Amino acid sequence: MATILDGEALAARLREDLRESVERLADAGVRPGLATVHMGDDPAAESYVAMKQRDCAELGIDGTHVDLDPEAPASTLHGALADLDADPSVHGILVQDDVPDHVDWRAAVRRIDPEKDVDGLHPENVGRLVAGDPRFVPCTALGIRALLDEYGIGFAGAHVTVVNRSMIVGKPLAALLSRSGDSGAPTVTVCHSRTADLAAKTRAADVLVVAVDSPGFLDGSMVSEGTTVIDVGIGRVPADTERGYELVGDVDAESVEPKADYFAPVPRGVGPMTRVMLHHNTVEATRLQTGMAVDTDGGPTV
Repeated sequence: MATILDGEALAARLREDLRESVERLADAGVRPGLATVHMGDDPAAESYVAMKQRDCAELGIDGTHVDLDPEAPASTLHGALADLDADPSVHGILVQDDVPDHVDWRAAVRRIDPEKDVDGLHPENVGRLVAGDPRFVPCTALGIRALLDEYGIGFAGAHVTVVNRSMIVGKPLAALLSRSGDSGAPTVTVCHSRTADLAAKTRAADVLVVAVDSPGFLDGSMVSEGTTVIDVGIGRVPADTERGYELVGDVDAESVEPKADYFAPVPRGVGPMTRVMLHHNTVEATRLQTGMAVDTDGGPTV
């Protein structure tokens, strides 16, 4: 039976480290600031923004939220981002991606000062990651790396398969894991849900990351004995709960967990790590922008 990679427990410890880092920065005269911007009407996105702001309050980070009318022109969003770029008390900026059809979300991200792009999605930060000189790494990819590091899962000579090719998970994770370190770099294969003979590629993996948002997509027939499996997918299935549903991942845990050596489940796996890495990046952004000679904790060395 697999050892469970407990992202919830690790995230709780990293939050404590971050709280101490925030206190040290505050003692030195700087309070980290994170601004979230929402120009959509997706209730799930609204809930996610609210969680990020609650995390700010818990950690002692100054949280600012800008809520924009989805019917407003794109220039309204661009103006809000320009104001936040110019505000020295704001060290990190995040734009939720559920923008209306008349707004180009990627174009909006490009308007964020790269030194405040704590999502790590500005082209300059993407380029730095690929070039081997990362400033900010997208939070989910960074959280996965931290979780693997915590459990001592090495990469020397390993084959990592990532079933996702997005800029949030697959591409940045491949770039991050491909970097040579003390233990050597693995071979990384990036697939997607329609990759030819996908099962053969997943069975070849020593470390397998799945993020296709399709409940039960990966079953035991697609996994070899001794694999480390990281479930990143988020789905909802009807259940007899107060909310009427439960969160599930892409992995059929019942058939995969007995074959895997390590397993990061949904929930309690990668999700909590994604949240804490946003604030890790915010604290790092504060340190970089202010030049404060204060050590910060809360994430892996990248």
